[in-house]
Amino acid sequence: MARHRGGKGLFLSPKAIAVVLSVLAAVCLLVWGGLAMDGLYSKNKAAASSLIPAPAQAEEDSYISEGAYGAEPGTTYIKVVINGQSRFVFGMHFTDVKSVLQEGNITLQADDTVTPSLQTPVNENTVITIDNPNSQVVTQDSPIAYNVITKNDPSMQVGTEKVQTEGKNGVMQTTKLVRRTGSKVAFSNTIVSFVKTAPTNEVILVGTQPVAQASAGSSSSSSSSAQTQQSSGASSIGTTQAVGNPQKIAEQMLEEHGWGGEQFTCLVELWQKESGWSVTAENPSGAYGIPQALPGSKMGPGWQTSATVQISWGLEYIATRYGTPCGAWAHEVADNWY
Repeated sequence: MARHRGGKGLFLSPKAIAVVLSVLAAVCLLVWGGLAMDGLYSKNKAAASSLIPAPAQAEEDSYISEGAYGAEPGTTYIKVVINGQSRFVFGMHFTDVKSVLQEGNITLQADDTVTPSLQTPVNENTVITIDNPNSQVVTQDSPIAYNVITKNDPSMQVGTEKVQTEGKNGVMQTTKLVRRTGSKVAFSNTIVSFVKTAPTNEVILVGTQPVAQASAGSSSSSSSSAQTQQSSGASSIGTTQAVGNPQKIAEQMLEEHGWGGEQFTCLVELWQKESGWSVTAENPSGAYGIPQALPGSKMGPGWQTSATVQISWGLEYIATRYGTPCGAWAHEVADNWY
């Protein structure tokens, strides 16, 4: 039996025991509650992330440090919240709030409230808030045209065609800050404009197999040969015709690079997914334009609206980093960025 100094044992009254148990229960409840809230935060954070089109979680994704979209070492980003809508602005030489808004092509109105002030120094922890009680946030969807891709199929006879995949337009979602005077729009500032749903390109198989001349005795070997040809022919990239002026510009530039029809098809699919071939595409991550440059200003004079400027920069970026548009498209399919 254990002995205690002074010969007295530890004694707690029933009332004291009840107090101790109550305290222990409260501590357990706090710990459990903290763990539960942490789990809820993680769950809600993941759910919120899934609602923002990739790549949008700029502070969490490693693709920026890997040079995606032409982001250079030292590229930083600032979060801007406009009437409750968030986006990121990327740049190399931010000094103050004003420099961030200039890089992000964000135009202020006289009655905008900007926090912190325009002259305030910034870092990656800065959050710039812009509020305007006289403007409203408007979100609208617009179609992204699909392309028709033609693929040769040696298992089908010459002169025959078959639709392998039905075409379907994609959806471009654009959120703007709009001010109206009566029924007229007096001011409009795009906050984000991104590919909500990429188009499904129509795929048409075109037969290239000559009409059968073989005897019945050789039909089995012909069938085997056709199956072998089909496995290689049906997996080809295929070719497509340009849809819209930006694609026509790109098609001509690809010829100057010495890239053929299949490379153009890869480029079409790549930039359909990234920007919908829109010169004003502005992902919440901060990437801009048809090739989604980070930041957009690195594309040079005319970067905000010129398809030629954007495509020229995008093709040089692809050639330097991936060699060909099909190389860039393969990376996009595997990693969801290029």
